[in-house]
Amino acid sequence: MKRWLFSAPVDLALFGGTALVSLALVLAGPSHGTSSPEWTWITGVLLVDVAHVWSTAFVVYLDPAEWQRRPALYAITPLACFTAGVALYARGEAVFWRALAYLAVFHFIRQQYGWVMMYRARAGEHDRAGRWLDGATVYAATLYPLIVWHTQLPRAFWWMKQGDFIAGLPAVTATIAGWIYAALLAAYVVRAVIAIASGRPVAWGKHVVIAATAACWYAGIVATNADYAFTVTNVFIHGVPYLALVYLYARAASREGVSRRGATARLLDRKRGLLVFCATLWAVAYLEELIWDRAIWHDRSWLFGAGVDVGRAAMLIVPLLAVPQLTHYVLDGFLWRRRANPRLGRLL
Repeated sequence: MKRWLFSAPVDLALFGGTALVSLALVLAGPSHGTSSPEWTWITGVLLVDVAHVWSTAFVVYLDPAEWQRRPALYAITPLACFTAGVALYARGEAVFWRALAYLAVFHFIRQQYGWVMMYRARAGEHDRAGRWLDGATVYAATLYPLIVWHTQLPRAFWWMKQGDFIAGLPAVTATIAGWIYAALLAAYVVRAVIAIASGRPVAWGKHVVIAATAACWYAGIVATNADYAFTVTNVFIHGVPYLALVYLYARAASREGVSRRGATARLLDRKRGLLVFCATLWAVAYLEELIWDRAIWHDRSWLFGAGVDVGRAAMLIVPLLAVPQLTHYVLDGFLWRRRANPRLGRLL
């Protein structure tokens, strides 16, 4: 039975290699402070984080077979996200950003959980105890650092915007969460060692994902207090594997039936498919961030030009610019679950 999502070298590079690079960058950079070198924003946020959000379009809106499978969902989701965004922004800018931050947190946690469940499905692991322990461990590896973060507000970094998390969580909460996390991690390691010693096939990919998650979330949130450390540990292990997943899945889908007539097939069915994939996403990501910066942030005139005052139009512009991100969050819950996507097991 195949136990890797893609192949051993690819999986180890995507999950283990990306984590090692992130941790090496943490060691090489500042461990405290609110400022980061601009290259971390360009590579981490622009070229990885924003780009991976838009990559969902390759397997949904540019693939006619997928579009025909669930047209109502794919048409309504962006409209619903915009409507919800406007409603939240109307209640206050702080309300909007807080809601978006916690949605993003949930999305990031669920993606790490999703990788683990995909490995379990690939390895044919169906035992309830193992599923519970695997899930609880990856949840603890992400929730414990977040609980620590909430007990130490304000910090030198934030998820979306300064003040987006709710302050006031008692410090004892982090202590209790830490003991639970340690117990779950110890149980996971013991169970893995017993499985290896018994000679059963080893799901190394799953172990790498959990180890990478635990190391990067701890290093970027608990062990350091720097925008730089948080950025390099947060976005790379989240965005890089996802971009690879979308590219390989989209390329396989583009060779099937109706998908062969779609824009994804025309863009990726060539020797330079990976280059076209990345260049397209980077161009769209740059355009999105250009609008964000000139209309809302006014942070990087050296890259995007002078900002403009949009005034009350921000109530529509901000929710509109958030639509790709929110749509990505929603559609991920349908695209990468075997019960919701019958093509998943066949194409990967």
